[in-house]
Amino acid sequence: MSSSSSSSSESKKRKHTPSFGIGYVALTTHPTKQSAEVKLNWGAETPDERRPVIGVEQLKVPRNAIGAHGGSYMVYKALAVANGSLDPTYKPDLHNTQPSFDIPPNKSWFGTDPYKSICTMDPWGHKIKEAFSEKYLTKGIDVRPTIAVTKAHIDIPEIMDMVRLGTLKADGKILHESGQISTGKAAVDPVWYLPNLAKRFNCTVSELRQHLFQQTNGMFPELLTRTDLDIFLPPIGGLTAYIFGDPAGIRDPNKKLAVRVHDECNGSDVFGSDICTCRPYLVHGIEMCIKMAQKGGCGIIVYFRKEGRALGEVTKYLVYNARKRQKGGDKAEEYFNCTANVAGVEDVRFQSLMPDVLLWLGVTKIDQLMSMSDMKYNAIVRAGIEVVNRIPIPPERVPADAQVEMAAKVFAGYEGGQVYNVTAEDLKKVKGRDKSEF
Repeated sequence: MSSSSSSSSESKKRKHTPSFGIGYVALTTHPTKQSAEVKLNWGAETPDERRPVIGVEQLKVPRNAIGAHGGSYMVYKALAVANGSLDPTYKPDLHNTQPSFDIPPNKSWFGTDPYKSICTMDPWGHKIKEAFSEKYLTKGIDVRPTIAVTKAHIDIPEIMDMVRLGTLKADGKILHESGQISTGKAAVDPVWYLPNLAKRFNCTVSELRQHLFQQTNGMFPELLTRTDLDIFLPPIGGLTAYIFGDPAGIRDPNKKLAVRVHDECNGSDVFGSDICTCRPYLVHGIEMCIKMAQKGGCGIIVYFRKEGRALGEVTKYLVYNARKRQKGGDKAEEYFNCTANVAGVEDVRFQSLMPDVLLWLGVTKIDQLMSMSDMKYNAIVRAGIEVVNRIPIPPERVPADAQVEMAAKVFAGYEGGQVYNVTAEDLKKVKGRDKSEF
């Protein structure tokens, strides 16, 4: 191929070459006074007072957030722009994208209480067209949703088996004869209000900004230079909330509610790895949510992208290797130490951030919390949400190789109720699959 034809081909491919009109990219490393027109008033009670989250640089109005829309997917967007697939000036067409059901404002959307009001997501993120069209969208200002609300039908093989065996009864509305489940669901991208986030972590805003900057290898210099910007769109995964039953029932004090807050575990949730209880507990949570909805209440499953206790899947697999190869084999008494030895810390999921999605949905009381985690329970209660009953995973659903995890967690403080009781002597006896079978 000649150089001229190659150049022509490349030109056709790169149909959306970025153009900034001034020949250079301005580095945002110097303080700039934020426009009063878009300065976000976190905790205000009306959209007009609060103003939208704007994470896109544009000519008509400056952004009011550090970072970029889309969480961890912002990098893929950059690649699409780089290879010419995406026009960097493109604005989403939001026609017909409005929520399939309503999540209306409630008390927790407002105020500045660091625990009982929301600080890790934009509660108006699904109401962009409704709340901000007149003053922003109709003027061409690029305000983008950070939450999408829709409906779905989901197929869970274990639930289908329960229907077939008669242990779960189809009702034709929530659970169908085929075993298919009707749900509502909401996807949420993280939006952090740094002043309140700092309070949850018992540090100053300055300290929080500095460590976020340093631990991302300087990815976001504005964390240090733009102290007028209080909103950060972090490059992390978000969450999905699945709702069983009428969503309006969540806010009805006369309706009962079942909740499972679940942190991502790809190996178990998707591929059925038996080294942990993640998928069995997730399925148990879905089952309990269905039953509660069938009784006239509601169920909520919240699925967070926090793989490997938010340490990542690479770290998790390294820990698996260390557990199996240590002297004496995979022992419950060394369960947490193996993680700390590899990662330097046992867990960085920080459940203090978790209750925000429950506050957003309007949860004030949970009748059945399908979780044994003391960290999750303490965070939920601190957020002002009452927990009536904590439901442990049935023992028969704990995989054989997951007995190590279960014993270690119960001994460390997980609530086992009348089902699980682990003494120091018990802890020494529990061992996992031999490394020769690993």
